[in-house]
Amino acid sequence: MIDFSPTKRPTLTFEIFPPKGQHGLDSIFSTVDALASLAPDLISVTYGAGGTSRDNTVEIASEIQNSYNIPAVAHLTCVGSTKEQMDGILSELKKRGVKNILALRGDLADGDSTGDFKYASELISFIKARYDFKIFAACYPEKHLEAYSLEEDLQRLREKTECGADFLISQLFFDNNLFYDFREMARECGINIPIIAGIMPITSPSQITRMVSMCGASVPEKVQRIIRAYGHNSMAMKEAGVAAYAWVNATTFERSGVTTIASMITSYFPALSPAIMPSQFCTTSLHSICIRWHKFAISSGSKPLSFPPGSVRFQGS
Repeated sequence: MIDFSPTKRPTLTFEIFPPKGQHGLDSIFSTVDALASLAPDLISVTYGAGGTSRDNTVEIASEIQNSYNIPAVAHLTCVGSTKEQMDGILSELKKRGVKNILALRGDLADGDSTGDFKYASELISFIKARYDFKIFAACYPEKHLEAYSLEEDLQRLREKTECGADFLISQLFFDNNLFYDFREMARECGINIPIIAGIMPITSPSQITRMVSMCGASVPEKVQRIIRAYGHNSMAMKEAGVAAYAWVNATTFERSGVTTIASMITSYFPALSPAIMPSQFCTTSLHSICIRWHKFAISSGSKPLSFPPGSVRFQGS
């Protein structure tokens, strides 16, 4: 299990979305091939609430853990589920050697039943009482959309840690200062487990609109300037969003003592595979961010990471 202690070397993780059907598994493993060559410390796999998508989460997380020898985190949402259903999925993940769970409530549609779990903290308690998984939980630098205030949300977050969460991964944010302030407030509330910064490079104006509506993240002026300048040109937008914005994030994290980042880039680059990606911009930009993090690791006195230049090549590069 990777050690996310702030006294250890800087770490980098990726998040991927599983395909909805079986036919997409080959392409997602091409994506994992590309990401593996960048030497991430961990890859997390999001969760489909039912059917094939849910099964794919288990399959992909297992493959990452066992075939790629990269620690995998399987997302698990509990809303609408029974304890028996959760127990079945957890048992299967344990049998397949997956050691890490991101425990989430999930989105509750109007009229839906919550099932046996009303909050993520209840799922965390359920897992902790029955299994030995390392448990990740979500946090929200600008508060959860359903919370009345950030102070109330921090109390709910503290409950997650008291129920057994080992690590926290933040929802995406576009203003680093919001994350720094949130981290300080969390510490003042007695939340002392590692908090991983979740970032997502900007790739299109519609992507920003969609994500802001889903999570409530604010969009600072510097990000709006990038969108205004490059939003009309899709390739230029991706170059600016990945190379410029994510690079600046990684650089300022170094100066502020953030030692772990979780990149959600593959959520919006499902084509991170040799068969689909038409240019090398994403390879180059991701590799640049990793190199920045690599230099930070060396300056921190830790063992260098391993991601050889040019190790990932895409069609057309």
